[in-house]
Amino acid sequence: MTQLIAAIVAGVFICLGLVHVYWASGGRIAWLAAIPEVNERPAFTPRRWMTFCVALALFTAALLVALTARLIASPAAHAGARALTFVLGAVLIGRAIGDFRLVGLFKRVRGTRFARLDTALYAPLCAVLGGAALWIACVDR
Repeated sequence: MTQLIAAIVAGVFICLGLVHVYWASGGRIAWLAAIPEVNERPAFTPRRWMTFCVALALFTAALLVALTARLIASPAAHAGARALTFVLGAVLIGRAIGDFRLVGLFKRVRGTRFARLDTALYAPLCAVLGGAALWIACVDR
């Protein structure tokens, strides 16, 4: 069961990473819906290199989950990956809670396209992925 959950979580991270590669490569479909807004304007303009870094972080998250669940055999990396997967889970839960301003379930800025998507999709997805990562890190295999 753990390996199935880990495979799904890793797959989600890979898909999200590919979306960020698409955006960093110049794709524009839905990119503004992924940026917080203040006064109906994007709160920041992500640079291409920053978007590639997010994609790399998402691919790394997929690798960590796969190593932790032993989907990829590497006994030497398992303990380190397990600790980092625990950190990953905590970071994702933190993202779901938010910064109490623009992102997360407890944000103050509401009513924008990003805020609606964050409440309905992004924050719950972070909570589920974070909980799954914590579970994968804590289950002894």
